[in-house]
Amino acid sequence: MNTKRLIRRSTLVTAVLLAVALALTGCGGGDNGGDNGGQVTTITMAGSTTVQPLAEELANNFTATRTDVQITVSGGGSSVGIQAAAAGTVDIGMASRDLKPEEEALGLVVHVIARDGIAIISHPSQNVANVTKNQVKLIFAGNITNWAEVGGAEAKINVYAREEGSGTRGAFEEMVMKGTSITSSALLFPSNGALRTAVAGDPNGIGFISFGYLDDSVKAFAIDGVGATVENAKNATYPIVRPLLLLTKGTPTGKVQEFIDWCLGPVGQAIVAKHYIPVM
Repeated sequence: MNTKRLIRRSTLVTAVLLAVALALTGCGGGDNGGDNGGQVTTITMAGSTTVQPLAEELANNFTATRTDVQITVSGGGSSVGIQAAAAGTVDIGMASRDLKPEEEALGLVVHVIARDGIAIISHPSQNVANVTKNQVKLIFAGNITNWAEVGGAEAKINVYAREEGSGTRGAFEEMVMKGTSITSSALLFPSNGALRTAVAGDPNGIGFISFGYLDDSVKAFAIDGVGATVENAKNATYPIVRPLLLLTKGTPTGKVQEFIDWCLGPVGQAIVAKHYIPVM
């Protein structure tokens, strides 16, 4: 079995296990309004693996001084988060892309808590420092296949991408690919972290990840001469920026509303600012 099939099978198993877990836990007792009479409210969250680490940090800080609420956070991808929130199997879904037209009809309320750039990455030894947005599209479509075609050494380009259902992939497809399919030869990964690790180990690799996952193990290209930095994403010069969303089935109330309001307040947004672009 080849690597791509192994990765896809692993992703499918992960999604099935998450679905089973959500079915068993249901909404986890999320408070949708009213006083719980001293009872502990459990808020369940699931979805985007981009939003997941941020949501965990926000949840830990929110509950640090409270005994009346606990928050559980699971991954699974943006599509999982959207569907779980719409079905009511979690209190809050997480997504790292805009909703598709058919998803907008699911009765979800969108809460934008941050904005995030998508970085195009390579191995640190790659001598190409800048690519155009169109070159990125042609590379991921499989039309540019050698680093020499973009000013690099004579070497085959190995394309790494996120799996279907990923918010990072969905945003990348919308903003960069614009209707053109990612090449079928791309190796697919279930998370930003897994993709980063793969590119960090391949001198001829290229991939895309959230700004929140950038570290010294990979190199981020400038796009059309604009560096992949939070400051450039804030000032709207970096061209690949997407929203990070919390999603609720209808207007939230009770502890769920309290938590979302806190995420959008000064303390929550200060935490966002450590990793992403705050919205307030």
